[in-house]
Amino acid sequence: MIDNHLPILQILLPLVAAPLCLLLRHRVVVTALAIAVTWVTFAVSVALMATVLQQGPISYELGGWPPPWGIEYRVDILSAFVLVLVSGIGAVVATWSPASISVELPRYERHYLFYCAYLLCLTGLLGITITGDMFNVFVFLEISALSSYVLISMGQDRRALTAAYSYLIMGTLGATFILIGIGLLYIMTGTLNMADLALRLQDVADTRTVIVAFAFLIVGVSLKMALFPLHLWLPNAYAYAPSAVTAFLAATATKVAVYLLLRFFFTVFGYDFSFDRMQLWIVLMPLALIGILTASLVAVFQNNIKRMLAYSSVAQIGYMVLGISFASVSGLTGGVVHLFNHGLMKCTLFLAMGCIVYRCGSVHIDEMRGLGRRMPWTMAAFVAGGLSLIGVPMTVGFISKWFLVKAALEQGLWPVAGVILFSSLLAVVYIWRVIEVAYFEEPLAVDGQGPVREAPLSMLIPMWVLVAAIFYFGVTTELTAGIAQQAAASLLGVVP
Repeated sequence: MIDNHLPILQILLPLVAAPLCLLLRHRVVVTALAIAVTWVTFAVSVALMATVLQQGPISYELGGWPPPWGIEYRVDILSAFVLVLVSGIGAVVATWSPASISVELPRYERHYLFYCAYLLCLTGLLGITITGDMFNVFVFLEISALSSYVLISMGQDRRALTAAYSYLIMGTLGATFILIGIGLLYIMTGTLNMADLALRLQDVADTRTVIVAFAFLIVGVSLKMALFPLHLWLPNAYAYAPSAVTAFLAATATKVAVYLLLRFFFTVFGYDFSFDRMQLWIVLMPLALIGILTASLVAVFQNNIKRMLAYSSVAQIGYMVLGISFASVSGLTGGVVHLFNHGLMKCTLFLAMGCIVYRCGSVHIDEMRGLGRRMPWTMAAFVAGGLSLIGVPMTVGFISKWFLVKAALEQGLWPVAGVILFSSLLAVVYIWRVIEVAYFEEPLAVDGQGPVREAPLSMLIPMWVLVAAIFYFGVTTELTAGIAQQAAASLLGVVP
């Protein structure tokens, strides 16, 4: 039955479609193929989520070799949750992208290259999430990273090449650290299967080699997810990449890295080693709090709105890591649900910026005067994403911050709760700067051109699907927060 092979289909569909794009080359055919494949991939991830909720974790043996001898794809409630996010964002952005890349990548004959790299990046991110094998994590990490460098370098601004090169250097450093950590663990245990590794590490956890491997893995993943102060590659990468690339990577790539951090901390090394023996929260919590405050403050002073949202992403990664550092059910629930929620709202904000680039050719704050009247649907979507970023009730951002504040108060960390609330006020400041210019200033006169018009429906509809999700999951929390709570309890090994 095909249901038994859903885990491998999740990877094979975009992986096979990528080289097909190179063979077909016709712009319309390749675009249709990419959109169809991403939506089918999303349907597969939803089916996997439904199966996991009904029957428990899924183990899929590749080539008929049982783990730990063979490679295993393993889908538990956390990985299923991240698969739904990544594939869903991938489908929405692919549907939104044709009009955008027609302007930002004007050489039509190269569109097949864009979709090939896009599908490969999607394959890599899904593969990291679904695999139960440590070396496969590295392989899929490189697939997603190499295709990301190509996608970022396609930006029209020449600085996109510099941004892609900077990302390549930092990404290669991160991948090298991760590979060294995996190699050291293999030397000590003789296995690469995560579940088997977790059992065998118990006997050698006190050795210096394992502690060094742990450090290499943490630093490597922190580079990949742009945890402060290892975030310097991210602002330029987001600011100068094509809008579709920025929206996709901002909503998925760093979230998959956070997922990887969770997997290493709680599945491979275990809570006792990570938080009792290594006292990891002593490092994670200060870095998360400094990142939240510093990045939010820097965002306030940005005039390029894509850069502003990029620094905002660094702050939001801080929220996720803060949730992990609490090492409690409430804290982990907040971190995991924010992983999902931030994907929705940041993708919405960057898609809105992409619509503005499509019509205005700029995302500088001075170019947005009067856009609230000229592009009402686009700016309304931006406002919705901004309200969620702030954490206004009835949006998904409020749900995330509620759990994080609750976790801080449960542990008596009142100053930490204060930092969370203060950073929300900083978000009000930088989002309000855009709203003020767009709604309360007169439109700029554009010589030789008619007035700026609303973005086409092909861009508005996918964007508003995400806006609807922001409010739906902000009101109906049983699904997202409920799944995040189950995942947190599973990671900590407690009964929810």
